[in-house]
Amino acid sequence: MLDEIVTVVKKCGDIILFADGAERNVSSKEGRANFVTKYDVAVQAYLEEELLKILPEAVFIGEEGAIGEGYAFIVDPIDGTTNFIKNYHRSCVSVGLALHGTMEIGVVYNPYSNEMFYAQRGKGAFLNGQPLHVSSNRLEEGLVCFGTSPYYAELIDQTFDLVKTLHRASLDVRRSGSAALDLCDIASGRCELFFECRLSPWDYAAGSLIVQEAGGRISRMDGTGISLDKGCSVLAGGPAAWEDYFKLEGHMELS
Repeated sequence: MLDEIVTVVKKCGDIILFADGAERNVSSKEGRANFVTKYDVAVQAYLEEELLKILPEAVFIGEEGAIGEGYAFIVDPIDGTTNFIKNYHRSCVSVGLALHGTMEIGVVYNPYSNEMFYAQRGKGAFLNGQPLHVSSNRLEEGLVCFGTSPYYAELIDQTFDLVKTLHRASLDVRRSGSAALDLCDIASGRCELFFECRLSPWDYAAGSLIVQEAGGRISRMDGTGISLDKGCSVLAGGPAAWEDYFKLEGHMELS
């Protein structure tokens, strides 16, 4: 089943790669800088059709719906839509498969770099067939990647206050615009810590399993488990950097 899902996701990458910039048909959703394009719609429709062929009994959750018992696909057709609109080449297709609320399979594909990240519970995480392992560096030796929760204006000050704290405590900080790819960067050891004060489950469902199967930690920013039912804060990293976060004076504990 993992191979079948990877094949479907790879085909979605072609839709993104060959998108006509003049025909992206941007429309706004609720919230600041919250956009959807005709390609988001096209990729989601293709994913729903093809994934449900693989597992017809599953619930399909795009950017709406609720997880329950049984199988559920949790999908972000284009994570990093603003990047996609701006042709910034930091966007991906993210597909997670949960069973009874537990992640079983995670697949994240960046078509611009042809990087396919995937994991199956208990079987490790991989990038284009090569095993992934998180960094063992402490926070002071690491890079921090973060998201700005752009749809939640009330979190701007908290986010950037924490960025300043983490900038002083680490080598440097990075902001990419795709939470799913940031989580994969954690899994691959490119960055040591990631945080975002508020995300939706489709942003992190697939990436959360990839991080865990690569030996990393993922939680809310208060250290409790993430939710697949509703949005929450997200903190992920190698074990050492993740633990260092909670020792920082000025760290935040958001649910």
